[in-house]
Amino acid sequence: MGRFEQHYEEWLQSNIEMEKSSRRLELLNKGLGHGTVEFLRTIWFPAIGNFNDLYPEWEVRDFNNGYRYLDLAYMPSGSKGGREIQGFGPHARDLDVRRFKDLCRRHCLLSLDGWTFLPIAYPSITDEPKQCQQLVLAFIGKFIASDVSSSLSWLEAETVRLARRLLRPLTPSEVADHLKIGSRQARRILNNLVEMHILDTNSSQKRHRTFKLRLLTPTDV
Repeated sequence: MGRFEQHYEEWLQSNIEMEKSSRRLELLNKGLGHGTVEFLRTIWFPAIGNFNDLYPEWEVRDFNNGYRYLDLAYMPSGSKGGREIQGFGPHARDLDVRRFKDLCRRHCLLSLDGWTFLPIAYPSITDEPKQCQQLVLAFIGKFIASDVSSSLSWLEAETVRLARRLLRPLTPSEVADHLKIGSRQARRILNNLVEMHILDTNSSQKRHRTFKLRLLTPTDV
């Protein structure tokens, strides 16, 4: 059994054991959908390395006093983030007006209830995994931007927070402007974070490098 399979089985079992809602328990015992499992295997686990604060088939009450179930809820320290995997098949091609309106209403109600909601298209998981991993890192950054290693200096930690908030590589000049420091010091901080395997460079040309959060490879996790 690989690392993903071991972590996944332990995580799913822990959710089953702590669940008291009969409907959610029924959904968990059936097993997660193919799209959700592939998202966790290909995107979430390689990017994050764990399933902390992540809950499958999470039950939420809608405004009609009914219940809906999120594919995945991410709730560190009481925050509310939701992700759902949108399949490209009958669900997408043959979506009738009633179901389309219900899907839009679902997203609206979640937003009004304080959820940060990001849908993921299944074809993006298979065709654009690196872009999806960057989205996950930015998504995580909205909730745990203050959660950085205590071994980092204040300037290094704030640079990591900035990188987590962006959906694109950052430049030394952006770091310098954000931290109110000189460009030479900004480059030194960025290069230190590369040496610590926290950031990666996006170019081989030293003077024109951009920097992004390092994505773990399957061998890292």
